[in-house]
Amino acid sequence: MSKIRIEKDGVIASVTLSNPGKLNAIDISMWHGLAEAFSALSADGSLRCILVRGADGNFAAGADIEEFSNVRSNFEQGFAYHSKSIANALEAISSCAHPTVAAIEGVCVGGGLEIACACDMRIASPASRFGVPINKLGFPLAPGELQGLLQLVGKATALEILLEGRVFDAAEAKEKGLLHRIAEDVHGAARQTAERIAQGAPLAARMNKLLVQRLSAQPPALNEEELRNAFAFLESDDYREGVKAFLEKRKPDFKGR
Repeated sequence: MSKIRIEKDGVIASVTLSNPGKLNAIDISMWHGLAEAFSALSADGSLRCILVRGADGNFAAGADIEEFSNVRSNFEQGFAYHSKSIANALEAISSCAHPTVAAIEGVCVGGGLEIACACDMRIASPASRFGVPINKLGFPLAPGELQGLLQLVGKATALEILLEGRVFDAAEAKEKGLLHRIAEDVHGAARQTAERIAQGAPLAARMNKLLVQRLSAQPPALNEEELRNAFAFLESDDYREGVKAFLEKRKPDFKGR
């Protein structure tokens, strides 16, 4: 059963993504759970840092595509899925008052990478893998989800990641600017980072985070019509073919319509 696990150890909390048998793919209940968890943790003044990790040797393998026929089967559903369910979760993580550190091992792709990008720091194991291979599913990255990636790696690298849809290793992820560090003992390194953060003045840490976010914020570039047009793919044959091919474990046959 999928779930978001929360544990507290003194002034450090851990949030664990768990969806057994699916590489911790994020289903809609987990997106909602992330929003609720980080809203509650942000309001907990006793905390000084939050670790984010995945269960059973993987971070997260993106959204749970098997549920798309129920939660993202038409335009209105898909628009709400991205602009509310996913957007609320990512906003709760990125706007959390406390510093956040992602401890990444195994697969970190699609929605999993979006969660990692929403964290303040990212530390990964050498064997971890990254990417946004959704071009093979027939849809683009939603505007709000693209923003986190774009802020980290810039225009050229964001386009490379999205247009090629290639999955790459931790060394390349660090080179692209997605990671701060690579460590054999990723959980130990992430814990040490969290402890260093926790030893500092919490009010200063929270204000540093707030000011960096505020000073680096960009105004929305899309109007309402452009935003809705970004989700027009939900009514395309290619989107239906991409999801169908993924579930049938075959290569998609895209027609460009």
